[in-house]
Amino acid sequence: MTTAGSLAAALARRTLPDRSASWDPVGLQVGDPATEIRRVAVCHEVTEKVVERLIADPPDLVVTYHPLLFHPTDRLVAGPTPGGRAWRLARADIALLVTHTDFDSAPGGTADALAAALEIDEITAFGPVSGREQVKIVTFVPPDAGDAVAEAMASAGAGTVGNYAACSFRVAGSGAFIAGELADPVVGRRGEPTTTPEIRLEMIARRSAEEAVIAALVAAHPYEEPAFDVHDVRSNHGFIGRVGSWKGRLDGLAALVEERMGGIGLRAAGDPDTVVGRVAVVPGSGASFIVAAAGAGADVIVTGDVDHHRAVGAFDLGMGVIDPGHAATELPGMRRLVELVAESGLEVVDLTGDGSGPWVGGAGNSLR
Repeated sequence: MTTAGSLAAALARRTLPDRSASWDPVGLQVGDPATEIRRVAVCHEVTEKVVERLIADPPDLVVTYHPLLFHPTDRLVAGPTPGGRAWRLARADIALLVTHTDFDSAPGGTADALAAALEIDEITAFGPVSGREQVKIVTFVPPDAGDAVAEAMASAGAGTVGNYAACSFRVAGSGAFIAGELADPVVGRRGEPTTTPEIRLEMIARRSAEEAVIAALVAAHPYEEPAFDVHDVRSNHGFIGRVGSWKGRLDGLAALVEERMGGIGLRAAGDPDTVVGRVAVVPGSGASFIVAAAGAGADVIVTGDVDHHRAVGAFDLGMGVIDPGHAATELPGMRRLVELVAESGLEVVDLTGDGSGPWVGGAGNSLR
């Protein structure tokens, strides 16, 4: 039986939600994780029109790219608002699952789909995005206890890096101490200086798992008073952009973007005759990655929501800008999202063309 929780976990193995932007509310937003799922809808944005379609022919769960509840809310009241739409879904017993910036950075996700749509070759990632709050927990253990302590910490949620589990770093050293009168030392004697071989064991964990990991460490550690440190860290970022080779002129690239994503609202800035060798792409709103794109050697960046001042900044860095619109840069990835959800073997309803955003007309910005 597939449940909302098991489907979320299966998608998470591919999208790696820990690498979503720290501000991004990915995961299950509405519904019971234990609900059985037989039929799934996939959409780009949960608009009023999409909700009407869902209510008229209800699936058990909808996977959306843009979060419905993007900002904190203190009420769910009927009406044409995110809270109102969440209320309608909940009343209809339709669960809601979000995959957003995690799908942008995931292999084969939105960024890769955008690069493929523009026929960019030799692709590499750029534009790191700080993910979920993490801590690094460090302890010092006798060499023969290192595996047991690491396994206990991993069981409590430490040591996950992407698709790798139980990740740790260990380095040999010496621990020195003097046990007090009331101590019951495993090594050495009370009141005597003691030096003993130890290893420094480091593992990262989500901040939400910090207490459980520390409890597991202490329980598995052979010492009476295990020494440990907890450090705030920013690590193992996802990369939201892609950059690679593309041969032609700037006007030729603009024409290809128009062909693949629609011309309504497309803006191209720069000398049309500029010879382009490297192109950067960022799905959605990528103006904040202009400097990173220039650092990656891009001659032009294709992304959405570029304002006048950011465009001027791109010119100052010697880059052109092509902006077909926020939604347009994400639509190639929506096809990939439908395919990913379909791998579950469940019945999938594709609503990715029914609510991509507020813009009307054109393949790139459509409510069709």
